[in-house]
Amino acid sequence: MKRIDLFSIEPNAYKALVPLETYVQGSALTKTHKELIKIRASQMNGCAFCLDMHTKDAMKFGETPQRIFLLNAWREADIFTEEEKVILALTEQITLVNNGGLSDELYDKAISTFGENYMAQIIIACVAINSWNRIAISTNKPIAK
Repeated sequence: MKRIDLFSIEPNAYKALVPLETYVQGSALTKTHKELIKIRASQMNGCAFCLDMHTKDAMKFGETPQRIFLLNAWREADIFTEEEKVILALTEQITLVNNGGLSDELYDKAISTFGENYMAQIIIACVAINSWNRIAISTNKPIAK
């Protein structure tokens, strides 16, 4: 079913989100960290549009297909670093905020791993992709063919 093109009928909504994405792109987060956050949140939210875009972007930045394929099972895969595992856990808890939010234990581990500034940037990256996921899913945004 065709749905509204949110960005055509409410361009100011799009314009309001762009600075958040611009901030994430200019942050100190590595390209790998950004794309892992975007892919994992998009997997959890079931956003085909964002998964298509960000898996392609990740591979352009040097991510391997194997790591992308195993991202949904990152806890069992030994190909992710400890830092990446903390980021993926953060992404999951922030995305599923209704399940109790970000635990004190994970928060403390993330602060000790990354420091406050990098942690703040991870949180904002999670917020941004969850916003984009919700828009793409709500409007049935088609994937590029």
